[in-house]
Amino acid sequence: AYCKVLAQKFPWASQLNSMARQASAQRAWSAIARFYDNCKKKAKKKGFPKFKKHQTHGSVEYKTCGWKLSEDRRTITFTDGFKTGSFKMWGTRDLHFYQLDTIKRVRVVRRADGYYVQFCLDVERIEKRTPTQKNIGLDVGLTHFYTDSDGKTLENPRHLRKSEKALKRLSKRLSRTQKGSINRAKARNGLSRKHLKVSRQRKDFAVKLARCVIQSNDLVAYEDLQVRNMVRNKKLAKSISDAAWSAFRQWLEYFGKVFGVATVAVSPQYTSQDCSNCGKAVKKSLSQRTHRCHHCGFVLDRDWNAAINILEIALRTVGHTGTHASGDIDLCINGETPQCKPSRRKRKPKE
Repeated sequence: AYCKVLAQKFPWASQLNSMARQASAQRAWSAIARFYDNCKKKAKKKGFPKFKKHQTHGSVEYKTCGWKLSEDRRTITFTDGFKTGSFKMWGTRDLHFYQLDTIKRVRVVRRADGYYVQFCLDVERIEKRTPTQKNIGLDVGLTHFYTDSDGKTLENPRHLRKSEKALKRLSKRLSRTQKGSINRAKARNGLSRKHLKVSRQRKDFAVKLARCVIQSNDLVAYEDLQVRNMVRNKKLAKSISDAAWSAFRQWLEYFGKVFGVATVAVSPQYTSQDCSNCGKAVKKSLSQRTHRCHHCGFVLDRDWNAAINILEIALRTVGHTGTHASGDIDLCINGETPQCKPSRRKRKPKE
C-alpha cells in the first residue's frame, strides 16, 4: 500500500513496475529490521541504513513481470514505464537449461565494469558423487590457507596483498584529479575495477577449492571461528579479511548440501592445545609452531595436530552439522551446466 503512495508522490517511481517497487521496499525494510536487530544484540558497529551511490551500486529487481526473454534466450526486454528497450546478454550460462516458470526474480546490478543480469531460480540442485570413504579435518590459517588432517597444506593466495601496489597507485591517481572532472570519473572507475577483480579472485578461489574438498571426502570438519571477533586484532585484520575464511566455509556448506556430504563445525577451543596422540593439554603460545607433548613425547606441526583434533571431535559429534548455505547466486564453474556461445562479436583490430 505504501508503494502505491510513493508512486503517486514521485512520478519517476510510477514508471517502475509495481513488483519492482515492492522488491525495493522489501530490501529497504530488511535493512532497517537488521539495524534494529543489531541494536537489540548490542553490536558495537551499527548504523542506520544509508542510500548507496548510484555510480557503482545502482540496481533494480523485478519479480515475475516487467521483463521478457527472447526465443533464443539471449536478449532481455524490460516492459516497464521507463522503456529501456532490449539488451543483449553475454555469458556462459545457457538459459535453455532452465524453465521460464523457475525464474522468480530478475535483478539488474551495476558493477565497475558494466551491468549484469542476475536470474534467481527456484530449483533444487542435487548432484551425485561416488563415496570416497575419506574424512578430513581442516585447520585454516594465515601462513597456509589450511592444513588438513593428512598433513597436506595449501598456500594462502593473498589476493589483496599481491594487488596492494596497483591499488596504491590507482588511489594516488584518483586523489590528484579534480572533483567533478572526467578524469576523476575515469580514475574512480579504474580503482573500482581493481577492487572488483580482487574480490572476484577471492570468490573464485573459495568456490573451486570448496567444491574440490567436498567432492574428495565424505565428511569435512572445520572450526566454528568467530571471524568478526578475530578481525579486531589490528595487526592481523587485513590478512584475515584477505583470507576470506567465512566465504570458504559458506561454500563448503553449500556444496556439502548439493553433493550430500556431511559438513561439521566444531568448537575451536583447545584444538591447538590438546595433544592428538594422548589427549593431554599442552599449553603453547601463538608463536610456537611445533607441538611437543611432554606427556607422551609426541612431536608434530601445530596446525597438523589441530586438524587431527578437529576431525576427531567431528567424528564424536552426533547431529551437530554445519549450517548449509542456500539462496546464493552460483558462480560459473566449468562443466556444471551446458554452455552457450557468447553473443558478443569480436572487436576488429585497430588499423
